[in-house]
Amino acid sequence: MPIQIVLLPGDGIGPEIVAGAVRVLDRVAADSGFSLSYSEQLIGGIAIDQTGNPLPEATIAACRASDAILLGAVGGPKWDDPSAKTRPEVGLLGIRKALSLFANLRPIVPFDELLDASPLKREIIEGTDILFFRELTGDVYFGESGRSGSGAEETAYQQMVYSVSEVERVVRLAAAAARERRNHLTSVDKANVLEPSRLWRQVAQRVMTEEFPDVKYDVVLVDAMAMHLISRPRDFDVVVTANLFGDILTDEASMLPGSLGMLPSASLGADGPGLYEPIHGSAPDIAGKGIANPLATILAAAMLLRHSLGQTDAAVKVETAVRRVLADGLRTADIGGGADSLNTEQMVEAVLARLS
Repeated sequence: MPIQIVLLPGDGIGPEIVAGAVRVLDRVAADSGFSLSYSEQLIGGIAIDQTGNPLPEATIAACRASDAILLGAVGGPKWDDPSAKTRPEVGLLGIRKALSLFANLRPIVPFDELLDASPLKREIIEGTDILFFRELTGDVYFGESGRSGSGAEETAYQQMVYSVSEVERVVRLAAAAARERRNHLTSVDKANVLEPSRLWRQVAQRVMTEEFPDVKYDVVLVDAMAMHLISRPRDFDVVVTANLFGDILTDEASMLPGSLGMLPSASLGADGPGLYEPIHGSAPDIAGKGIANPLATILAAAMLLRHSLGQTDAAVKVETAVRRVLADGLRTADIGGGADSLNTEQMVEAVLARLS
């Protein structure tokens, strides 16, 4: 039976980079002796345009029935009106909630060939290998919100809410991953100010003490972590944190490798399909020009192979092909290609060639 993959190309450059990743998936699947079947569904701005809903029920149903999901990007200036009835990002938050995807994994591993593309000095970032676990279903993104009053007295609020079970499950997942890496877990919070962070710290400490006493464990305040990421990133192994802090810190950390175009992510739940995507946005300024960097999406496809399909050897083949492309000096414009920059199609072809 073919493995069922749902494709959510979304908006902007999403369709271009997802199409390239599918070609890589098909090649490595054929070489590895398994087959894939695809269903393309709507999400984000294009879904609003076609159905009025950024996350149609048909998309949710198809995702639930799949083995894994590959997402491109959502959003763009066309849908940026703050007074709009709905926005593309609602579709992204909604699919995470619908599938109970509570942990977002973002590996931050600068490629040796691209160290000089980072805004930070080589000696600071060389050897960095961080795996972030960002909790996805709690925090201010899902807390009660509203406005009251008018004029100069108008106020707005959004509640930051966490439960014990939400903290437990993501800390357990992160700690288990740390055991398979360098056995070091760092929890990031703001317990000196925020009550939800105090709960987070208490629960995380209990889980680590009772269930993972062999894993080195420390706690860092979020403001300090923001500084440490750009001063001593090599000191961290696995980092677990709440939704809001994780959103900000992983975007900051994405600049260590020098380009958002090189970083994949995975959103996982207790069971059911995982969702895989590049962490960059829809890049509407270059959409349709065929020059987007597909490597982050190709690396997201490698994560899909590893985490949802159990095809570790195939995942390694894809990751090795990407490294060979970079070692051979091939670049898209965003990673310093200059006059010799490859376009999207050429970069996909380069990866395919090195898969052989």
